[in-house]
Amino acid sequence: MKKKVLLMLLLIVSLAWLLAAETTKSAPAKMKPALLVIDIQNVYLPYMDEKDKDTGMKMINYFIDLFRSNGFPVLRVYHTDLQEGPKPDSEAFEFPKTVTIQPDDAKIVKNYPSAFKKTELDKVLRGKGCNTLFLCGLSAVGCVLATYHGAMDLDYRVFMLKDALISHNAVLTGHVQEICRTIDYPVLKLLLETARN
Repeated sequence: MKKKVLLMLLLIVSLAWLLAAETTKSAPAKMKPALLVIDIQNVYLPYMDEKDKDTGMKMINYFIDLFRSNGFPVLRVYHTDLQEGPKPDSEAFEFPKTVTIQPDDAKIVKNYPSAFKKTELDKVLRGKGCNTLFLCGLSAVGCVLATYHGAMDLDYRVFMLKDALISHNAVLTGHVQEICRTIDYPVLKLLLETARN
């Protein structure tokens, strides 16, 4: 009888402890988003699939404007190879003038596919308090995908932006959108308006 009473007390204490632990769990962190515009440089654009490029460049500007109108940061990422270039600040290195980036948008220059490898990107994002990243640009099958996985490795919530990804093959771009967490414009618009409040 004493054993049964002791077991019952132990069970009650254990359940009470589990319930207390469950109710004291902290709520998920509020979304603090940032947009990464990756490698849409003059030197690389001619090698991209025209289907991707036509839609992608328009959508990238829509997403930039959406982030800016909701007061969230836009970061521009540039790629250069140490041996092959393009040289920073050359015309080939720059984004096309049609892209609505601004001089005060944070600028990251990378030498590897992932924008996180040996750059200040993580430090800049943490300094801005960002915990959720939305990626657009090129190449969907290269640098954007590498940055997506690099962000996951650093515990960011990360999403691809539908129709704002570009690669050398539109079919492969579609596959990237299928295998990654991808979000479209109307849903992101709602999320950003909610996060702003």
